[in-house]
Amino acid sequence: MHIETDPELLEFRAKLKGSLLFFIQVFFRFRTGRDFSLSQPIGRESHHITVCRELTKVFNLETFRLIINLPPGHYKSTLLQHFVAWAWANYSDCQFLYLSYSHDEASKNTAVIKSIVALPQYRRLFGIEIDGDSSARDNFKITGGGAIKAFGSGGAVTGKDAGFPDCSRYTGGLIMDDMHKPDEVHSDTMRESVIRNYNETIAQRVRGPNVSQIFLGQCLHEADLAAYFKAGRDGYQWTKVVLKGLDDAGNALDENVKTKEQLKTMREFNKYVFYAQYQQDPQPAGGAIYLEKDFVLLDKEPELLVTFITADTAETDKDYNDPTVFSFWGLYDIKHREASSGILGLHLIHLREDWIEPKHLEDEFMEFYAGCLRHYVKPMYAAIEKKSTGVTLSSTLSKLQGLKIIQIERTRASGSKTARFLEAQPYAASGRVSLMSEGKLWIVKDNKLVNIFIEHMGKITANNTHAHDDIADTFYDAVKIGFIDKTLENLLQIGQTSQQNVVSQIGNQFSHIQQLRRSAYG
Repeated sequence: MHIETDPELLEFRAKLKGSLLFFIQVFFRFRTGRDFSLSQPIGRESHHITVCRELTKVFNLETFRLIINLPPGHYKSTLLQHFVAWAWANYSDCQFLYLSYSHDEASKNTAVIKSIVALPQYRRLFGIEIDGDSSARDNFKITGGGAIKAFGSGGAVTGKDAGFPDCSRYTGGLIMDDMHKPDEVHSDTMRESVIRNYNETIAQRVRGPNVSQIFLGQCLHEADLAAYFKAGRDGYQWTKVVLKGLDDAGNALDENVKTKEQLKTMREFNKYVFYAQYQQDPQPAGGAIYLEKDFVLLDKEPELLVTFITADTAETDKDYNDPTVFSFWGLYDIKHREASSGILGLHLIHLREDWIEPKHLEDEFMEFYAGCLRHYVKPMYAAIEKKSTGVTLSSTLSKLQGLKIIQIERTRASGSKTARFLEAQPYAASGRVSLMSEGKLWIVKDNKLVNIFIEHMGKITANNTHAHDDIADTFYDAVKIGFIDKTLENLLQIGQTSQQNVVSQIGNQFSHIQQLRRSAYG
């Protein structure tokens, strides 16, 4: 292929090959039509400069194992994509493996790399183009012999290698970009399978000691792959670069991505996402997900619009298993000085926790349900987890007139328990979950008045060190139904209107019922 010999182009090409940062700025604009704006944090250098410097050290064989922790949304993948294209501009035979938490995610990144190399400017400047036989976006070659293939972190890595053995210059490497999916990293099985796959399969595809390994992503869990590398548990010393979203002085890493005000709000209301994904410091193992101050105590029960039951049934009656829990909830319009906020609140009315033999499960539920029917807003729905005892109970109750059964199914897609509890945490932290300041949920324990629900929720941790999570399961299902999926709104056929209209429509129904009551009973 013809390579330009114009002196100005030669000088420009040399500058591009000599500076990864300059290459990124130029080819980002060629590809997107937008300028690549460097972050300008207060009191520290741009993280783009930091990352480019560390990647250049890898290219110069000064660093062989590099781990960079960077918050999401800060152009992490963009930097890696251009690094591969830049390396090829210098040595067109480099061999890369690109891994992410899924094959599809890795393929998205290799597709962008392919689009950079396919640019006419790239071909004109470096005399390189996509090999004519390469049509796939996840596995392609370039003229000069270079190649890249995408893999998922949990799958087989076969048929391709990273770099060359016995070579004194850069020949490519292993790139690990977000090896864990955030909503799966709290599952011991999913997390440990990624680490095991790295040791047994992925690491074996690196062709020699001079072939680089780059990990760029967040430290999502105290026992994830990033933490594994940091602790040297693979037997090697990794160069560690930790870039926090909010520094010790309270300044943001990049105000154009997340302002310091947004980060501080996240720290207060979504602390686990903040500390793990933005600060690279997952909470200590025993740190409670829910705090006592998260839950609002009311002196007067709010005007409930609809009520429902959530149930977590134990598989057996053995005392080392979780007990069975029935919880009674209501949704209401949060008001300030009698003015509607248009925001729904979740109110815990009552719960029962006990070790119940499966043969007595139906009778115990019916007794609980009968108590709920004495409330001025009768429960219309009962959500029961779809497991052996729950399926049996659901089948029996489905014949009960006036109560609709919602079956809750736990699947891999729904995430681990910890992921679910973390998903519900922001709703509690934002003051949308309430209970009465005194009443049935309060007991005297160790000469102190404690709330059964709050005490239980305060023991829920990120690494499952708590003894039981039965009440927390019913809480999550209530949040899921009331806030996340808005199941009750759909079942009531309110439609996909704004939350203000939802509250208004339910409220109108409630007011009408109250008027009928007053007309009938005075």
